[in-house]
Amino acid sequence: MTTTGAREDAEDRVFAALASATRREVLRLLRDGGPQPVQALADHFAMRRPSLSEHLKVLREAGLVSEQRSGRQRIYRLEAAPLAEVQDWLHPYERFWRDRLKGLAELLDRMPDGDRP
Repeated sequence: MTTTGAREDAEDRVFAALASATRREVLRLLRDGGPQPVQALADHFAMRRPSLSEHLKVLREAGLVSEQRSGRQRIYRLEAAPLAEVQDWLHPYERFWRDRLKGLAELLDRMPDGDRP
């Protein structure tokens, strides 16, 4: 597999991981609360722990979280580097929409007040 192909596979795993609201919430919990054991994360969800473990596995395989064993506990930590790649991918679209909205604002500013919706 080429370097480009491997990078695209990694990006696909990140986007697939982010497609789930549960996984996005796990990332938010780790962002806001720092590293946490599985049980602390599980307490935030109405699902069985094995189901959450599957979500954590997807996040781990995408490189979005890391796992550290501490005795019998598994502590999960946010790994934000792959999110920078997502941001880089989204940036041109953000610029596109910002330009479109700027154009709309300019059009509305040129319209007489009586013609506005």
